[in-house]
Amino acid sequence: MGWLWWIGAALVLGILEMLSLDLVLAMFAGGAIAGAIAYWFGATVPVQFIVAALTSVILLFTLRPWLLRHLRDRMPLVETNAAALVGRDAVVVSTVTVEGGRVKLNGEVWSARADAAEAILPGTEVRVSRIDGATAVVVPVVGA
Repeated sequence: MGWLWWIGAALVLGILEMLSLDLVLAMFAGGAIAGAIAYWFGATVPVQFIVAALTSVILLFTLRPWLLRHLRDRMPLVETNAAALVGRDAVVVSTVTVEGGRVKLNGEVWSARADAAEAILPGTEVRVSRIDGATAVVVPVVGA
């Protein structure tokens, strides 16, 4: 009946993997299946744990990177929230300096800070170079 514990652990880890979606717990589930196989071959409990641990580590460092690479190739990463605003254009509403200012970005007024020492006047088109907390760090758009 020892193999049932291993299969039960693999099932629980598989279910938890469905909630986390980072492919770490799936590798541990694979280790638990290897522990069940070791049980079937008559290994002692310490050997079963060693087999499960080694299999998990091998899967983590070999199979997981390969799976992540192929998943990302099939499904591109879509930036959301503030990260999606990087690279977008905005219009300066009030003069932006290294200390602060305001820009209209994506239909909303954001606090902003200039990436360079020069002040950026209202009406100037700028591009968001990064988001720092709730502040858009901007640079003037060349040729605008």
